[in-house]
Amino acid sequence: MNNMNRYELSDGEEEGEDAGGSVRPLISALQQKRRNLILHLDLNNTILVSDTATGQGLREALNSYLSTVTWGRISNTGEWEWISDQPSVKPPSPDAINYNTQFGRDGNFSDSKIGRRFKEVFTRHLDLLQWQGEADDTFTQSGEDGKLYHWILPSFFHLLSTLHQQGRHFSVILRTFGSDLPLVLQSVHATLAGKHPYFPELKELPLSVELTPGRIRCNKRENVLTRGADRVSTKGRERNIYDYFTAMSGIGGFQDHFDWWARNSFTSTGGKPFWIDPNDCDNLHLIIDDNIRLSEQDTDTIVNCRVLLDQGRGKESRKVPTSELYDICLVQTDLLRAIAEKDYFLDCVRSCEENYENYLQSFQLE
Repeated sequence: MNNMNRYELSDGEEEGEDAGGSVRPLISALQQKRRNLILHLDLNNTILVSDTATGQGLREALNSYLSTVTWGRISNTGEWEWISDQPSVKPPSPDAINYNTQFGRDGNFSDSKIGRRFKEVFTRHLDLLQWQGEADDTFTQSGEDGKLYHWILPSFFHLLSTLHQQGRHFSVILRTFGSDLPLVLQSVHATLAGKHPYFPELKELPLSVELTPGRIRCNKRENVLTRGADRVSTKGRERNIYDYFTAMSGIGGFQDHFDWWARNSFTSTGGKPFWIDPNDCDNLHLIIDDNIRLSEQDTDTIVNCRVLLDQGRGKESRKVPTSELYDICLVQTDLLRAIAEKDYFLDCVRSCEENYENYLQSFQLE
């Protein structure tokens, strides 16, 4: 559905009321439509099914991902037992443990004795990734089986196309710990030049791609963003990088600071820095990453999220747990849906915009 037409009044309705006379959230809807979207997207297991950081190819990466979204527990006899036959990003019960947490990521998961029950899920999604046509080094990757597959998920390009059709103002910031950002930016650039055989219409998009990747480096005193001649630091004014991101246009990318995350035991404290500003009525920042996870003490999650505060409150920001903004501004990638559903990323945006409106109401009541 085109969001620009979603809230049009039907004949006989008055502004602010539906046909039955109840009040409709038109002000909220119009605020949603006006907001500029700044979409922060991870690469591996979000818009790519591969992982240069670990050297995993397509099949290994998909298997490894499956091991993080399949759930079981240790039985009273000390053996592993499955709780659900359906993969899910959220645990199906409070006592559920994903396979990866218990045994580690497994690049051969669906071929193993214990993971064989998920072989059909693996095969189905692998088939959906197959490339129909000639090989193209810019858009395809070779699987371990010698077949050709999409490198960047079609649902990502569908997101760009549809947001443009809806007349939305948006920018995309690719965020990764890996080293494949330059090649991804070149592939996206080629797609917007009309060279992707699946998406020739994207040549019409008035989006530019900044091919120079940036870097974000963190320490206890500050976060520093660099790209080309640009250097922006949070030292002295925390919202500086937020303002830089907000002012970006088109598509660009940054390599985040993996060593800092590792030094902070892979907790949110050392994760990818990310800010939102509830007092900013014109812009909405969202981040989508498969390593965003709900966990106690925000362990094993990848985003260090901070809410910028009104200057009258004294402090510049407050750190928030993942649970506060989960599915509001922080989205844990459902890679299987991103592979199978062309509207997956659009659905994430749509849901987050609605949830963000509710979050703002509670924020204003604090």
